Amino acid sequence: MPDPMIDDLLAGFTAPQPYTTEAAADAPTSPGVHVVLDRGTVVYVGYTGNLRNRLRQHLTGNRDSSVLHEQVGQHLDQPGHEASAADIADWLGRCEVRWQETDNPEGTKEALVLVLKPRFNRQVPKPRR
Repeated sequence: MPDPMIDDLLAGFTAPQPYTTEAAADAPTSPGVHVVLDRGTVVYVGYTGNLRNRLRQHLTGNRDSSVLHEQVGQHLDQPGHEASAADIADWLGRCEVRWQETDNPEGTKEALVLVLKPRFNRQVPKPRR
């Protein structure tokens, strides 16, 4: 069931689409914020100076190059078996991605992380006083 609060927060974002290399290739090269959704729940919020490159890096990178790649890997790891890059990309491919171009990607990400508390964001920013 759609969550009206999430719909409002993401109103300026693209429509959800499967998180594939094709979707990443269609993203603009401008700064922005991206969200990854697992069954409609935002599980990660990221920001970047180049949306296309960053979305591609999450899918094809490694645990050192992407916080999302690392966090999903830890989620998939089993005792005695570390999830491979292909396992991580496959899991992400079952998710959806949305993005928004913005001149203030860091501030937009912080605001979304504070409200949504996505499970794969390593640090939740402290509220500003």
